[in-house]
Amino acid sequence: MSHVRIQQAAAQRLDDIYQYGMRQWGVRQAEDYLRGLFATFDNIADQQVASRPIPAEFGVRGYYYRYWKHFVYWKVLRTGDIGIATILHEKMHQTARFKDDFGALSDNRGQPDRS
Repeated sequence: MSHVRIQQAAAQRLDDIYQYGMRQWGVRQAEDYLRGLFATFDNIADQQVASRPIPAEFGVRGYYYRYWKHFVYWKVLRTGDIGIATILHEKMHQTARFKDDFGALSDNRGQPDRS
């Protein structure tokens, strides 16, 4: 089983998602949504969901999976771990935010993963 490594950009997005959810729908729903996202990360690592390759126009190799209103972008790191690069809402301009977040994805040594 691969381990899930949440990268800095994804961690910030998780915090933003929680804060927004808490303001809009309350603590319980915000926590439920985050639990669902973390379960999705585990399902990705266990190969229990059908992820799709990131479109070529994004200029990186990796995959994405849709969880409700968000897209989870990830890739397999050199270590075999799953790197969660970023999580973007469906209404966000994906390419504008994506490259910076995904480019920050690193391997266990803190170096960019160029696979």
